[in-house]
Amino acid sequence: SEEFIKEHGGKLGDISIYGQESNPTTWKLAKMNLAIRGIEANLGPHNADTFRNDLHTDLKADFILANPPFNMSTWGGEGLRDDVRWKFGVPPVRNANYAWIQHMIHHLAPSGIAGFVMANGSLSAGNREGEIR
Repeated sequence: SEEFIKEHGGKLGDISIYGQESNPTTWKLAKMNLAIRGIEANLGPHNADTFRNDLHTDLKADFILANPPFNMSTWGGEGLRDDVRWKFGVPPVRNANYAWIQHMIHHLAPSGIAGFVMANGSLSAGNREGEIR
């Protein structure tokens, strides 16, 4: 938000905003919401699945703010086992929580900061999530 930018010593014109959304209606609403506030943003040329079609592959961000879908079971993990984003281990096929976290880490600049909301229990999950954590 504009207030976040001001709190960190910047002005709206000093930053670049990137995002991606798979749902076409939500993608259009996000573009419209930014436009009516006079905020330029790159949300990609169309809606797209973040895991299967990352529209910002080379992006390294200083700040990442996200609220991804909780406990997403059908995220395409079967076909993404060798993805470069899984630096800390392959996320479980039936739960995308740690895929989201690693996706955000992948896109962070070396001194970047991420803030995100995750499902209750994400930090205490066992099995593969525990290995990644």
